Amino acid sequence: MRKIPLPCAIAAVTLVAQFPTFAQPVETTGISTGRQTATTLCGPCHEISGKTKVGPSFEGIANLPSTTAISLTAFLRSNHSNMPNFIISSADTDDVIAHILSLKRK
Repeated sequence: MRKIPLPCAIAAVTLVAQFPTFAQPVETTGISTGRQTATTLCGPCHEISGKTKVGPSFEGIANLPSTTAISLTAFLRSNHSNMPNFIISSADTDDVIAHILSLKRK
């Protein structure tokens, strides 16, 4: 049996590990639950359904170059001087993040 050179094996594993999300189905339950949670908790200040409000729109937030699941998690878990400090469960936070990221233009 022929052996694959170590550098080739490492390169193959690295490439495969880069794209696991392409094979994943889109999970819509968290997105719709996140939209409901966002409408209830964030809707008084943030644009959720096209109405201009005090805070930035979630679509605008989603399309910032710095917006990722990690940056949103860190932001939502931090204290805010110009926002109410809601205590949101981890599941609800994940759902709101899923909703925000679903608004990102492709």
